[in-house]
Amino acid sequence: MDLVKEIQRLKKEKNAVILAHYYQVPEIQDIADYVGDSLGLSQKAAETDADMIVFAGVHFMAETAKILSPDKTVVLPDLNAGCSLADSCPPETFEKFTQAHPNHVVITYVNCSAEIKALSDIVCTSSNALKIVNSIPKEMPIIFAPDKNLGKYIINETGRDMLLWDGSCIVHEAFSMDKLIELHRKYPDHKIIAHPESETHILDTATYIGSTSGMINYVKKHQDHKFIVATEAGILHKMQQEVPNTELIPAPAKEDNTCACSECHFMKMNTLQKLYDCMLNESPQIEVDSEIIKRALLPIERMLELSK
Repeated sequence: MDLVKEIQRLKKEKNAVILAHYYQVPEIQDIADYVGDSLGLSQKAAETDADMIVFAGVHFMAETAKILSPDKTVVLPDLNAGCSLADSCPPETFEKFTQAHPNHVVITYVNCSAEIKALSDIVCTSSNALKIVNSIPKEMPIIFAPDKNLGKYIINETGRDMLLWDGSCIVHEAFSMDKLIELHRKYPDHKIIAHPESETHILDTATYIGSTSGMINYVKKHQDHKFIVATEAGILHKMQQEVPNTELIPAPAKEDNTCACSECHFMKMNTLQKLYDCMLNESPQIEVDSEIIKRALLPIERMLELSK
């Protein structure tokens, strides 16, 4: 069976749209209608006229699509495709945390569960985090969750004093400083670009810090340079397509693995076969409680409005 042809057939038959994150395997990125970062994917989920959204990403992303399009069928190829960062912020504990600081504006990074979004005043992504934080009046104290590394980066860039939740992404904390220094010695003319979920000591080495789409745009504008890329290695597929003649090297992880890079095993759970199966069976479907949808929609819409 030709999976690509069958997926294309099902897409037409079911009026489906395939949205994929940059960290998906190359064959899924290549068949997707749109490949992007969390902000772009949220925008596409909000504006699509498809009947079915096939979300090739992780669970919180598909949840966000369901919140934005509650009447549409939203399917995820593998329900076990979770997120270490989202898991680091349990709703019950976070609610107590926010209740202990009632005068704070609660800003949450999109990499969190629907329940956490429902406890938020506004959501952000790495693309718009600085803009969102700067939109809050200076006299208003802020809780920022769940990513402490992104939070520290924002504090450093804006000078705002924010109360940070102690969460992090295992993929972006996997980079080895020692191996990165060693790699840069070997390739001294390569510029380091990094995602702001990375730890401070990694960000301190970077020429450019930005979201996945920001990193791709930066490389496109500087095609005559060579780069070491400090984010999940899946981005290299789309990045290399955009700049075929630019040399790109993934930043090395602490553990010795086959790709000498940092990969998200949750993102890699989705396969072409699972994508086909979930479209064929319209399962597994993402369901979010209607009360949670109502409460989570407002902070997401605030973010989308500020991102126009």
